[in-house]
Amino acid sequence: MATPVTGDHIALTNSPWAFSIEATRRALGLERLRVVNDFTAQALAIPLLQADEREPIGGGEPVAGEAIGVIGPGTGLGVAGLLPVGAAWLPIPGEGGHVSLAPQDEVGAAILAVLRARFGHVSNERVLSGPGLINLATALAALDGVELSIAEPLQVAERARSGECRFCRDALERFSAMLGSAAGDLALTLGARGGIYIGGGLCKRLGELFDHARFRAAFVAKGRLAYFLEPIPTYLVTRRDPGLLGAAALALMP
Repeated sequence: MATPVTGDHIALTNSPWAFSIEATRRALGLERLRVVNDFTAQALAIPLLQADEREPIGGGEPVAGEAIGVIGPGTGLGVAGLLPVGAAWLPIPGEGGHVSLAPQDEVGAAILAVLRARFGHVSNERVLSGPGLINLATALAALDGVELSIAEPLQVAERARSGECRFCRDALERFSAMLGSAAGDLALTLGARGGIYIGGGLCKRLGELFDHARFRAAFVAKGRLAYFLEPIPTYLVTRRDPGLLGAAALALMP
């Protein structure tokens, strides 16, 4: 579930759906029903991925026995980690997608000001998600005094691909760099020398519009700690169902 799992009551962050785990278990006649955060499941899938189920972005090699970070834009922005404990992996659930957005240049600061007027608090998820693509494109247009009408995230990609909307093109370039910066923050926070993995469905669907070079440059651009990030590998998860794989792994854990 794409929400914090802290008790029996589950309420999705980006959906009106809410339910009781125990009431659902009884209604379905199940002996056991376990609800897990979606990116906890994504993280648990990482050690089980085959070589052809991940695509490297930039250089670097993973260090065995070191932490791993997972970040992924989709309907929202999922973030999780993995810590090695003996021969097993311990997932670190969290809500890192809702940390405050930190602009890296003047245009980014202006975008933040536009979005702050709309939302109050502006998290990474407000720009690094499907709806975030719309927020980025419309904010860039607003800075030019243009009112841009976009209903669906993939319209941003379509207009960028066709060249008909410069705001959509710029939004995708900024999306790639902002995701790289957020991934670098995660690597620093976890000390994730085991690698950073991009999950979620959005980057896979964007294809070539997800700019690997901009992502990697922003990932490393952390001033005095750039040397720490340069050897850390980053990957795009290409497997279709990593969440189900991770949930299965969790079900088999002691």
